[in-house]
Amino acid sequence: MNNNLITLFTICFLALSTSAVYAKEFVVSYDGFYDRLKVVDKGQYQFARVNFYLSDIATKEPCRIKTGKIITEKNNLPLSFTDNAQLLLPLDKQLDSDKAVIVVQPENQAHDCQLKMQIEAEHVQNSNLTQDVLLKVHNEFDDLLTSLSGFFVGKLMAFLLPSQQGIQIEFTETNLISGAVCEGKICKLPMASHWILPNDTVFKGQVVKVVPWIAK
Repeated sequence: MNNNLITLFTICFLALSTSAVYAKEFVVSYDGFYDRLKVVDKGQYQFARVNFYLSDIATKEPCRIKTGKIITEKNNLPLSFTDNAQLLLPLDKQLDSDKAVIVVQPENQAHDCQLKMQIEAEHVQNSNLTQDVLLKVHNEFDDLLTSLSGFFVGKLMAFLLPSQQGIQIEFTETNLISGAVCEGKICKLPMASHWILPNDTVFKGQVVKVVPWIAK
């Protein structure tokens, strides 16, 4: 997903959530996460997911997490997260009803952290990189992008939404794929133009990340 779309979704996310950035901690309400996780759950996607990360405002690098918790009026629960600052949040209607708040302590207290929402594909590996799987991932991304846009963005701010051209795959090694746009370890596959994956394609390395390819 390009920076413009990430910024747009981040603005809309923050507009719908009460959030703040502090020198020593990052605080955001759970309801914005819940609304988006509910969209993914409703779509029953095989591959498409929406993931949430903390990144440093200045460097865009992961805002690595020291500790985190989910707080309600009655409970104080541990927050699950990864080494690359991904927030692993449950879809929990009770947390939404209880007006839960996410509180994160960064490892580096000098960091100013911001929330980044990223649409990604799970369960895509070299072993199942077929034309059918790639097309299904593309279609799921397109449907999820539309669903997440909602009325506010999709109708009132449609001119801000760039179009999805296909999918972008990052590998652990440099690849050259016929008909795709490859630069080093990243290849953009133009599914929207009915691109066909050659049967003799050999992928080098392993899949690192699969995201929508958005036109600028």
